[in-house]
Amino acid sequence: MLHFDSDYMAGAHPAILEKLAETNFEQTPGYGTDAHCERARELVRSVCECPEAEVFFLVGGTQTNATIIDALLHRTQGAISADTGHIATHEAGAIEAGGHKVLAIPHTLGKIDAEGVRSYCAWFFGDANHEHMVEPGVVYLSYPTEYGTIYTKDELGAIASVCREYHLPLFIDGARMGYGLAAEGADLTLPDIARLCDVFYIGGTKVGALFGEAVVFTKPDLANRFFTLMKQHGALLAKGRLLGIQFETLLENGLYLDIAHHAVNLAMKLKAAFIEKGYELAIDSPTNQQFVVLDDQTKARLSEHATFGFWEALDDGRTVVRFATSWDTREEAIDELIGLL
Repeated sequence: MLHFDSDYMAGAHPAILEKLAETNFEQTPGYGTDAHCERARELVRSVCECPEAEVFFLVGGTQTNATIIDALLHRTQGAISADTGHIATHEAGAIEAGGHKVLAIPHTLGKIDAEGVRSYCAWFFGDANHEHMVEPGVVYLSYPTEYGTIYTKDELGAIASVCREYHLPLFIDGARMGYGLAAEGADLTLPDIARLCDVFYIGGTKVGALFGEAVVFTKPDLANRFFTLMKQHGALLAKGRLLGIQFETLLENGLYLDIAHHAVNLAMKLKAAFIEKGYELAIDSPTNQQFVVLDDQTKARLSEHATFGFWEALDDGRTVVRFATSWDTREEAIDELIGLL
């Protein structure tokens, strides 16, 4: 059976497992205060060209999103997000459970735009009764989006400009950051992202790590009390060195982007085969996630040999499914899947 359900089905890149085994008997202090975490922080600051950044390591994406948003917002505020954003759909109301509302706005292929953010803010602050309403306090987006699409430097810059106009921090969910940076046609780099936004994270769980996300506050003042909030949200790992070691390994010699390029290159090969063989792409994604429309017969036939993710049921009875590649995807597996098409 071939597996393309998601990009975190396998364990971790062998280089990470080797480093974890090599350091297994080290005795280190906990909670991210060890030398491995400090070295990883310096590597994050270096690759982001943001020497003043505050860097924290958390376990998973939902905890990270909930903790960051809680840190950025007053209890009367909410988070602007695409209505398809991860915090608005597949996080089981984690933001609302923490006392904040997700303020959903329309998307285009998963992306929000500067005009949409400006319109929402103008509407809110122009309402004479806005003190009775949930105030927008942060703008959330993901790179890449839930649809595997990416923002250009100009698009992100325009959103950042609106955020500054309304004094809103810009937060980027980077659970799949590597695949966005490695995407075909991408013009954003980590230094660009660090320059344009206030906080983001470099996702490890979906890009080769066993688990873990590296949170980067480019404005250190926003990180006040963040360590304590991590504890409150159950996001502080006692054996914090396990996170530091993984990000050391991912960032030291460019492994993070190597993994991302590998996955994207194989996804592009698969995408070209879908097109060549007459399959309909639901979304033109340049990343490791490919979305294809299948009829019931084709879906059943492929399911006998490969696993893939459900995305959306269409009105005509067909289904949009997702094929995802990752660090452990073998080209032989892609060729075998192409043969099945």
